[in-house]
Order: sequence, then C-alpha cells, then structure tokens
Amino acid sequence: MAKKNRQLPKVDRSRIVVRSSDIHGKGVFVAKPIKKGTPIIEYKGKRISWKEAERIHPHDPKQPNHTFYFSLDDGRVIDANQGGNAARWINHSCKPNCETEEEFYAGKARVFILAKRDLKVGQELFYDYSLDVEGRITKAMKRDYACRCGAKKCRGSMLAVQTK
Repeated sequence: MAKKNRQLPKVDRSRIVVRSSDIHGKGVFVAKPIKKGTPIIEYKGKRISWKEAERIHPHDPKQPNHTFYFSLDDGRVIDANQGGNAARWINHSCKPNCETEEEFYAGKARVFILAKRDLKVGQELFYDYSLDVEGRITKAMKRDYACRCGAKKCRGSMLAVQTK
C-alpha cells in the first residue's frame, strides 16, 4: 500500500551506473558507496492503464515476456519503455539488495528503489520483481519467467509466490 504525501527523497544519480550484466542484458551497478535505507533512484516512465499496456505489449516481439512495466497500487502501470530512466535496468534477484517503495508526493504515486543494506562499489542492484499473474502458474510460465539470479535459495522464477 502506498504511503501518503511524504517529502520527496533526494536522489543522487552519480551513485549508480548502467552497464552489461551477467544476470540479464543490462544492469545497474553501484558507482559510489550507498548506505542502507538510501533512496537510489525513482522508477520513471509514462503512466498508462493495464488495458493500454496489454494493447502495446510486447515491447520486443523477440522477448515477449520482457517488459519495463511497474504495477501501481491504483491499478495503473509505469511503462519505463516510454520516458523511463536507468531504474528499468535493475534486474531481479530472489535475494535482493534493494526494495521498491510506492509513495504519494503531491498526490502522485511514485516508486523509489531503496538500499536494503549497505552497498559497495561494483555491486549490481537487484530487487525481487514478484510478478503477479492471473490464474494458475504453469510449467510454461515458470520457464518464461525463469530466474537467473544464482542465489543459494533461488525460487527459480521471477513470479510472485502464490499462497492458497
């Protein structure tokens, strides 16, 4: 649930850099040490409805399950493929070193990526995507959303854990 009307955090983009990732394509890496709890970057892009997101999907037909969508609590989505920034390159991990936080600033929902612990120069940033899908998760879906994080306790998927 989004928090209401706090003061907008200060973000220092010089603390991160985008470059090639061993996990998947591009990644975001620490360029200057980052303390636990620090807001690192805002997830930016065009705000659209899920109906619109489904209409324009996929961004890349060669990779139909790769998107830059971030679901908001109000039912809309941020499409970082349109007006997005470096945050769209932060990869998934089952043992993330970052977390996302949706908050309201001047009545607008905004998403920030925060450090879950102190981060050292050279570390890649990760958060748990916990992707929600409708219906039962099939073997094909698990393959389509396979996790490549390499964590000791990797759940094998970027999909959210479903509870009964």
